[in-house]
Amino acid sequence: MTGPTPARDPGLQPERTRLAWRRTVLASTVVALLAVRLVLLRPTPLAGVAGTMLLAGWITLLVLSGRRASTLAAPVPPPLGRAVPVLALVTVGFAGAGLALVATP
Repeated sequence: MTGPTPARDPGLQPERTRLAWRRTVLASTVVALLAVRLVLLRPTPLAGVAGTMLLAGWITLLVLSGRRASTLAAPVPPPLGRAVPVLALVTVGFAGAGLALVATP
């Protein structure tokens, strides 16, 4: 059965989703700050590249979470689109950059 999309229940789901995005950004901020600390303690070219990757991923998460949080106020939010694949890609990038930082002598 197809038809118009029903309006969203104005319950607590949007608030929980907004808080989940905030926790994700907070966790990535902690990871980025720890990576900056490692880069400053061991300044090597590989550490610089890894630090740059982490900074780019962190900024991407800030923008992505801001967009998703602003769309939660709409009665019928747009679909996730590329938000989840981008989040997964940034997470894998964080893992790779962290591995590069730890493996750097």
